[in-house]
Amino acid sequence: MANKVPGITEAEWEVMNVLWEKSPQTANEVISSLQEKMDWKPKTIRTLLDRLVKKEVVGVNQNQKVYTFYPRYTQAECQQAEAQSFLKRIYGGTMKSMLVQFIQDDSLSEEDMKELRSILDKKS
Repeated sequence: MANKVPGITEAEWEVMNVLWEKSPQTANEVISSLQEKMDWKPKTIRTLLDRLVKKEVVGVNQNQKVYTFYPRYTQAECQQAEAQSFLKRIYGGTMKSMLVQFIQDDSLSEEDMKELRSILDKKS
């Protein structure tokens, strides 16, 4: 989608993950899926769905007796928008600063470093 992806909250991400897994879904199907992993009341989930519809991140099929919901952006589009937002907020928009911090972290394995080198080599 060419439009800028609106920001979504952590709770809204949970709803989106359910819709990316399978869509379209009714509100009751989304509620059922989320209640298996979250301790949320149905009203909370409906509120999250309503918010996502207002933000135009989720669309609604209203041509049936029961409305169904579907994502208007792919998971990759939302992840990219979130990554850009994170980069701007935390690292002043500088990718290098973020990469340096992660690379200096001791938790990168030799395999991780090889993979990063390979990605960077392909990029240039």
